[in-house]
Amino acid sequence: MKNFLAVDTSCEYLTVVAYKDGKATTAFLPDCSMRHSVTLMNEIDGVLKKSGLSLADFDYFSAVVGAGSFTGIRIGISAMKGFCLAMNKPALPVTSFDVAAYNAIDRKILCLVDALHDSYYVCGYEDGKVVYPPAYLSEEEVLKLSRGYALYACAPLPISEKANVTLVDPVKGLERATIALAKQDQFGDLTALYVRKSSAELNLEGK
Repeated sequence: MKNFLAVDTSCEYLTVVAYKDGKATTAFLPDCSMRHSVTLMNEIDGVLKKSGLSLADFDYFSAVVGAGSFTGIRIGISAMKGFCLAMNKPALPVTSFDVAAYNAIDRKILCLVDALHDSYYVCGYEDGKVVYPPAYLSEEEVLKLSRGYALYACAPLPISEKANVTLVDPVKGLERATIALAKQDQFGDLTALYVRKSSAELNLEGK
């Protein structure tokens, strides 16, 4: 299986990749202002029209499952689950860390996602394998952990003022990660990766 439709709605940007026979047609919006719910389907439709493809041309469907925006993650997952069900095709989960890491997988990389309030979601890779599992860390903890890692992110981060963070291409990263994980047969349920509990859950536990 090598032809796919993949989306990333986990952060402020939005990415769509339609891939068939070695050719990718893409759409990228750098700032959706968290309007993924009203933008995603239009962008998918635009990519399909531009590429001349239909949903029947794809062998599987993929979505970034986190870490990132709780709402954004659910939007992408729901859309791809719907396509999987309608076309009777498998799903491939990709993490936002994979998207960053597969820009330069041959290095020892610490991938960062902004968790707001001077905190970050992080995951460490070496030679394409996770060596530091997804975690929710403070800025201070990230700076301590970062020694020995190259820091990668798909969007600008406040911590860049204190550390050297390489900004990588979220479009190429999504394409490369989806291809690589499919070759590794990482197909499965599109289940949200919540590195920490949502604000609603934390508030409920505090009552």
